[in-house]
Amino acid sequence: MTRRKPTLAVVGATGAVGSVLLQILSQRADVWGDIRLISSAVPEAGGQESQAGHKQAVRGVETEVVALSAEALAGADVAVFLAPEEIAAHWAPVAVAGGAVVVDASPAFRGDPDVPLAVPEINPHCVRSRPRGIVACPGDTTLALIVAVGALHAEFGVCELVVSAYQAASGAGRGGVEALRAQLSRVAGAGAASGSGSGSGAVTGLGTTPGDVRRAVGDDTGPFPAPLALNVVPWSGSPREGGWSSEELRIRDEVRKVLDLPGLQVAATCVRVPVVSAHSVSVHARFEREVTVARAHEILATSPGVVLYDDPAAGDFPTPADVVGTDPTWVGRVRRSLDDPRSLELFVCGDNLRKGAALNAAQVAEAIAAELSVD
Repeated sequence: MTRRKPTLAVVGATGAVGSVLLQILSQRADVWGDIRLISSAVPEAGGQESQAGHKQAVRGVETEVVALSAEALAGADVAVFLAPEEIAAHWAPVAVAGGAVVVDASPAFRGDPDVPLAVPEINPHCVRSRPRGIVACPGDTTLALIVAVGALHAEFGVCELVVSAYQAASGAGRGGVEALRAQLSRVAGAGAASGSGSGSGAVTGLGTTPGDVRRAVGDDTGPFPAPLALNVVPWSGSPREGGWSSEELRIRDEVRKVLDLPGLQVAATCVRVPVVSAHSVSVHARFEREVTVARAHEILATSPGVVLYDDPAAGDFPTPADVVGTDPTWVGRVRRSLDDPRSLELFVCGDNLRKGAALNAAQVAEAIAAELSVD
């Protein structure tokens, strides 16, 4: 009996992550039969404008985007959801009822004990156990750090993580990128008007008093609680008990679940930075056994999905400008802690739209496709 290639449905095909996924599908081995492109907006529900009827290129073919409906999902073997949480929460079970295995990149099912949280480099086995027919992907910040931390954990046994995440504007979606660019334009315009861009007067121009950037940006800060242009904002998510944010607690929960360490000590601080794409994370990792930089280098240099880029004397360390548009997690600044032979300090960067979202979803979907028997 001839085995056909499975049908893939992409919900949210026209969003920022969806556009990246379509590029990835065109670049990787073609394991798919039909690929359906579905808008993540439901027209009759109001809110976001549906992109149904538009065309997107995938595998070199202009393909029409259809509206999200049970009919659009019916008959798909795998459905990848790159949609807002509320859309995924409602429509992923509909896709499962229609016969699909769902790969969800939203937070909707990450905490569900019956839904595996998959990172193929770390826990590929979990993809086969999916009692609800759904496999979730971690958030972009977790994915920026977990491949490197997971590789070190396999050797040394991690027992504590303290991380500071420097999150790019695109982590807040297209609205975040548009807001940052608009703010930069307004700040630059205000700087030019003040004469700060020429001659010795530059030191007396925009940015030398606390209110300059806020005045230039005004009240329109977009999805951020404060101006992001020429600034950093130590907040991401919504308030939770004890002064933590939802994003910080989400990182804690996701790392624990992916590593299958429910008691792992994790403390995260999230900071939004004026970078368009690629998250960076400063990591303090404490292990069960003594560590050395030489052995850590060996592990990281040979781990799938990791690039070791660590020679500060030569100017070699990862930055968002280096990693944007690439798939791996880049790791540098690897140091043994001065006061603890069981701890390492490291700095990681990852493209939050690729491995941080679209690529991980594609990898999980491909793993599911490989196990499906489609006749």
